[in-house]
Amino acid sequence: QVQLVESGGTLVQPGGSLRLSCAASGFTFRDYAMSWHRQAPGKEREWVATIDTTGGYTNYKDSVKGRFIISRDNAKNTVFLQMNSLKPEDTAVYYCKGNIYWGQGTQVTVSS
Repeated sequence: QVQLVESGGTLVQPGGSLRLSCAASGFTFRDYAMSWHRQAPGKEREWVATIDTTGGYTNYKDSVKGRFIISRDNAKNTVFLQMNSLKPEDTAVYYCKGNIYWGQGTQVTVSS
């Protein structure tokens, strides 16, 4: 049974930082690129960042470049999203994706 379980979302003030985690099971994690996506209220889900199987290649949505860092630990079947200099427009439910599978999401709210 495939599971992707995100954690780490919470309320944070503008300018703050958060680290999201996504723990994977049920598939060969190290064989798949992983990505983070987000969906803000009333908007479509959008791609945020991707990391290849080894972590040697990453790519980011323009609006998060220089602020977010995606990484992975293949020994722990976990992918991370370090989010710095958070802005109110980063408020969304954040989802991880691996292969064809999605997690259930974790809420990030950036507000004073």
